[in-house]
Amino acid sequence: MSSSMALQGASSSLLSTSSSIHSWTHDVFLSFRSEDVRQKFISHLYYALHHMGINTCIDKNLERGEEISLELFKAIERSMIFIIVLSKNYSESKWCLDELLKILECKEKVKQIVLPLLYDVAPSEVRHQKGSFGEVFAKLGCKIKDEVKVTEWKAALQKVANFFGFTLGDRNE
Repeated sequence: MSSSMALQGASSSLLSTSSSIHSWTHDVFLSFRSEDVRQKFISHLYYALHHMGINTCIDKNLERGEEISLELFKAIERSMIFIIVLSKNYSESKWCLDELLKILECKEKVKQIVLPLLYDVAPSEVRHQKGSFGEVFAKLGCKIKDEVKVTEWKAALQKVANFFGFTLGDRNE
């Protein structure tokens, strides 16, 4: 089964079982590190999802250094499926990591589907914050000096790395 067929099946299955409970505003919410993949993989993925008629939330108004807006939290809460594109620099972004915490919180409460896509990183690098993924994460931890937050992020990264997902390595986009 192709990933697009799986996504459509998951979307319609979740919609039929949960539509009476939640009013979904998006089929899919894309979480990603802009600098790594916005003009590359994400642009292709967004186009493909949109072309298939899948209502996809993509944050086009990110301002560097800002806190996550209430509107973005609402978009996360009202999305059926989360696609998290974990790239080499995903873990250097406080924004991405806080978004990940919110996504996992929603998954626990509402049981939405989380699909990680590992873009040029191995699951073990994310799970254990190793390699270049771990290096940028360690730099962020040193900058913010908040051990509680860093511990929450580590647990979230370990959790998402254990979900079934897809690893995307050296291939044409």
